[in-house]
Amino acid sequence: MCKYPSKIVLSRRLTSVPELTEESSFYAYLSRLRWIKRWGLKRNAHEENVMEHSWEVAVIAHILALIKNRYFNANIDANAVAAAALYHDITEVITGDLPTPIKYHSQEIRQAYKRIEKEAEKELLDLLPEPLRQDFDALVRQETMPPEQHAIIKAADKISAYLKCQAELKAGNAEFEQAAAELAEVISASDQPEVGYFMAMFAPSCKLTLDSLMKTQ
Repeated sequence: MCKYPSKIVLSRRLTSVPELTEESSFYAYLSRLRWIKRWGLKRNAHEENVMEHSWEVAVIAHILALIKNRYFNANIDANAVAAAALYHDITEVITGDLPTPIKYHSQEIRQAYKRIEKEAEKELLDLLPEPLRQDFDALVRQETMPPEQHAIIKAADKISAYLKCQAELKAGNAEFEQAAAELAEVISASDQPEVGYFMAMFAPSCKLTLDSLMKTQ
């Protein structure tokens, strides 16, 4: 049976490491994103957690930024977009994943949830060592994020949710029909050209089976 050491001692050669006066639980919180399930009100053919969703949003947001730069004369830091997207749902380690129908049920609920999110953002940032907080501020606090970057991440979030709905429908789960239709409407109405390009270039093949994908190579 493999036993992990209860404490890891830093090498004496790492003399430049500052002396620690306390430990941080920031990444302990982040690691728990894998246990938070999305789409909690629906029956899922394949359950999705917040950690895997965050990765998918990050890779979609990254390529959306690159598309915007290459094809639509923008100058966006795609790497910064990807990093911010990885943390876009970080507050859910505290708040949990509130289903969309509840979150948008009324303006009062929406505003209350926004206040809770801000408190969660602050609580998570306060877990970090002071010198690192300014680096994470633009990643964790949505209000400090550049508007163009925020718009790309929001679009990537919608695309990720739409692809999830399509995967569920393909698995024969009609539970996601309405969500898929609503997301398709939102994405179709987007005025972001990079979104239209992604949906035309990359989204269709997401419906293919592995065998079909291999035949297209």
